[in-house]
Amino acid sequence: MSDLSTEAKEAAETVGHAAEEAGADFNQRFAEVIGKVNESLDKLDWSQIGKVGKAAGILLAVIVAQILIKGVLDTINLLPIVPGLLELLGLVVVGTWSWDNLTTSEKRNAVVDRLQGVRKEYLG
Repeated sequence: MSDLSTEAKEAAETVGHAAEEAGADFNQRFAEVIGKVNESLDKLDWSQIGKVGKAAGILLAVIVAQILIKGVLDTINLLPIVPGLLELLGLVVVGTWSWDNLTTSEKRNAVVDRLQGVRKEYLG
């Protein structure tokens, strides 16, 4: 019985030393990686990164917004009656807009003109 407990203690000490060495090895590797990342970042011309940074920021904001919107919509879909009511509301809004803007040829032409104006404004 004492042999088993001695062996267990020795095994525990060996594992403890291995864990300490692994922790020190990880810290050393982590420090090396961070050093290399800092060197790479120091070599960049940050005056040219402005446009890329803005685009990346906008992309990140869009991704976060989509994740939040998906969470809200998934929560709404869990409620029993709300999704059907929202679909009905959407149909009513589309029907009302269509009735107001597409019933005569003059109104349809006005919608087409507005769309072409927006297209010219944004696309040139």
